[in-house]
Amino acid sequence: MQQINIQYYNSPCGELILASVGDDLCLCDWNEMPCAERNKLRVSQYMKAEFKIETTPILELAKKQLNEYFTGIRKIFDIPLRPIGTDFQKKVWHALLNIPYGETRSYKEIAISMGNPNGTRAVAGAIGANGISIFIPCHRVIGSNHCLTGFAGGLDAKRRLLELEAEQEQHKKLIFK
Repeated sequence: MQQINIQYYNSPCGELILASVGDDLCLCDWNEMPCAERNKLRVSQYMKAEFKIETTPILELAKKQLNEYFTGIRKIFDIPLRPIGTDFQKKVWHALLNIPYGETRSYKEIAISMGNPNGTRAVAGAIGANGISIFIPCHRVIGSNHCLTGFAGGLDAKRRLLELEAEQEQHKKLIFK
């Protein structure tokens, strides 16, 4: 049976569980939340693998990049990802990677960008199944009314992530004026 290595990361927004298989990050989820348990189960079943608490170079790189992100140094992640999901889910998650740091998009805008203007609910469902939070920035997705909507790490974590990015963007604007 294949092995999935896991580590834990204490972010300013809550504890994350990180998992890697081979040289890819396959999970970055909010530990002890229902979504994390579902995503862990999906990953282990799909990979036919067991979890083992053990570090790997990719997990150490993920922690380093998260540290840089939370201190405002990193705006773009460059870590190999292996999202586990359906083809449609992967297409939605790929669309999330195109949302720039410090910006948001609505579920509807994402559905439209994918050529499916009536697919808002399907897009929302796929976003809810994202198992690689922050690296695949589902926190940048908001409701059409510009309100915060569901987030695996909770709305407080989502708000803090968006505020962190907004503060960094505002700081950058002040420096370059």
